[in-house]
Amino acid sequence: MGKLILASASPRRRELLALTGLPFEVRPGNGEEIIHTDDPAEAVKELSFQKASAACGLASDGDLVIGADTVVALDGTIMGKPKDEEEAFSMLERLQGREHGVYTGVTVIKKGTEECVTFSERTAVHVLPMTSEEIWDYIKTGEPMDKAGAYGIQGRFAVYVERIEGDYQNVVGLPVARLYGVLKKFREEIV
Repeated sequence: MGKLILASASPRRRELLALTGLPFEVRPGNGEEIIHTDDPAEAVKELSFQKASAACGLASDGDLVIGADTVVALDGTIMGKPKDEEEAFSMLERLQGREHGVYTGVTVIKKGTEECVTFSERTAVHVLPMTSEEIWDYIKTGEPMDKAGAYGIQGRFAVYVERIEGDYQNVVGLPVARLYGVLKKFREEIV
């Protein structure tokens, strides 16, 4: 009987995985992240697989390792985490008043076997128009600096989200319902 391991240091992913009620450990892998595609759905699948694979080195046979990665894409172009406040402003200025996609890739690997499931989930996010002053005020909160696309839907940015189409938890960083469906297939393996 193996353990459930989350290969992520993200407190948001930890909170979301806890919603399943399943016991798990957090053991982030320290692998290099390399993508070979410009397609956001494929990129997050690659990254989630890399994270899960790296964390498998810290796991025992029979453990289930979950890797996840989230990106924001506007007009098919992936937006990462901002390097500084100016880049955060540029990202938010491009997102304001428009729809964009948030993609999360998830990989579940059963250590010591060939069993692996990888998928991606997309949620459309519609952002209200924002003034330059509103963008700078939001940047001053510090929230944008460690988040893809320079915002967190679960924080102060919520006032600028007109609506979403899809899974809210996916935008936060982990499509819990879809992941739980995958984990149910491995349920007897989790202690």
